Amino acid sequence: MASAKQIIAQRAAGELKDGQIINLGIGLPTMIANYVPAGVDVVFQTENGGIGVGPAPAPGCEDRDRANAGNQPISLIAGGSYFDSATSFAMIRGGHVDATFLGTLQVDEEGNIANWIVPGGMLAGMGGAMDLVTGSKIVHIVTEHCARDGSTKLMKQCTFPLTGAKEADVIITERAVLRRFPDKGWVLEEVAVGYTLDDIANCTHLAYTVADDVKLNAFGGDSGDASRSVLGL
Repeated sequence: MASAKQIIAQRAAGELKDGQIINLGIGLPTMIANYVPAGVDVVFQTENGGIGVGPAPAPGCEDRDRANAGNQPISLIAGGSYFDSATSFAMIRGGHVDATFLGTLQVDEEGNIANWIVPGGMLAGMGGAMDLVTGSKIVHIVTEHCARDGSTKLMKQCTFPLTGAKEADVIITERAVLRRFPDKGWVLEEVAVGYTLDDIANCTHLAYTVADDVKLNAFGGDSGDASRSVLGL
């Protein structure tokens, strides 16, 4: 039985397009690299200074100076390179990243994203998410639909400090896929196996419309084998 995170990662990988430069946030987003569709070639960038991220090094071959933003050891594919974070963020801020996939604590009706801190919590730093949501051409939010206490993460309005305002383009959860359009707002495009339109309405507070061609039982269930383990995760 696939976990919620596996379901999300596999569906999110379906958003990848051939030739894109992709940034994957820490945690759940890194799992997306395990499900890159056959025939799709993308280049993975890590915000702390690397492009062309490849499989995880073999045990004993890790270099502690070569890691992704989540501090996991990495290697590079042919043609990849390491560089300083200033170069990496020049790439991000310059609009050279085609898409980013980030987790979140909250996302709301206007496309606002709150993913860097719970008020009152301890955190080493905000990371690069603020740059990624403003610099990437497409921002995908990949998250479980509800928090641990059962409350929805898809809110009418974020209550946590924002990472970015009106930056979310796509939301992918283990229950549904929603896409935001300038003229229509959020549109429910897909519902996962085991859920109904009513189920999604009951656990979603942000306003949305249902696509005329909404796909039911569109994804989920057994996630199957990863088609290609790029990061070795």
